[in-house]
Amino acid sequence: MKKMSKEKQKKGLVKDMLFLGITLAVAVVLLLMFPEKREPVISSSRGFFMEMILILPAVMILMGLFAVFVPNDVIVKYLGRSSGIKGIFLAILMGAFPTGPLYVAFPIAATLLKKGARISNIIAFLSAWACIKIPQELVELQFLGLKFMITRLLLTVVFVIIMGIAIEQIVLWSEKTNNKHEQTS
Repeated sequence: MKKMSKEKQKKGLVKDMLFLGITLAVAVVLLLMFPEKREPVISSSRGFFMEMILILPAVMILMGLFAVFVPNDVIVKYLGRSSGIKGIFLAILMGAFPTGPLYVAFPIAATLLKKGARISNIIAFLSAWACIKIPQELVELQFLGLKFMITRLLLTVVFVIIMGIAIEQIVLWSEKTNNKHEQTS
């Protein structure tokens, strides 16, 4: 089983490197075709890179502390398989409070998943991080009114829940199908 996991990791790394190489090649070709765009692209890329370099180390340290100090059984209890709808709402709440770029949420989601959180709760957490922010809700309230804010918030929560459950079912079905193929091979 471990050997299969290492092979999958190796194939995944090769795929990722291939994708990165293709992306860089396309970027170089586009920059050669449109030289007037070179400076804004390089400037924006440098800005994003610097932002990530400044934010990600702190996130990784916090993730390390989270991984060590928060027991798996706590995550399983509140966000695991048996957490039900309460787990989904807790995940949405967890995603709605922090501010910051979405790429900060991915290591958090990965750690939660490793500690036993349900896939639907991870999807709800990531979706809430992307779509539901308390400051955003206050801006909507101020500029678009209470009715709009509540309607958008309710619709977002409903669709986040539906999407989380649907994606979880697709992943479970996919894993089941892959396991059947592996057993017959």
